[in-house]
Amino acid sequence: QVQLVESGGGSVQPGGSLRLSCAASGNRFRINGMGWYRQAPGKQRELVAAITSDGRSNYSDSVKGRITISSDNAKNAIDLQMNNLKLEDTAVYYCNARITRFGLSSDYWGQGTQVTVSS
Repeated sequence: QVQLVESGGGSVQPGGSLRLSCAASGNRFRINGMGWYRQAPGKQRELVAAITSDGRSNYSDSVKGRITISSDNAKNAIDLQMNNLKLEDTAVYYCNARITRFGLSSDYWGQGTQVTVSS
């Protein structure tokens, strides 16, 4: 099986920083890309940042300049460094991985970790 394990969520004041981590575990799979999405109450789930296996990254316009995604392919893991957090960053953050296993590509999701930005 394949599992995504998330860590790093919590509460922070505006302007603060958090780092989210996600690692995929299992066997006989290839990761095509990984990323972080978020969903705030009453809103659709949206992309925060994603990175492909060859190192190409993309970001939501709302987080550009404040958030950096990085990957460690050997560990099948990604980090999301979030700086200068704003109230509107409050959401449940979900790790995503697009994985090919036995010739089939599927999206896998973590269970979600809460990020709360409040004063």
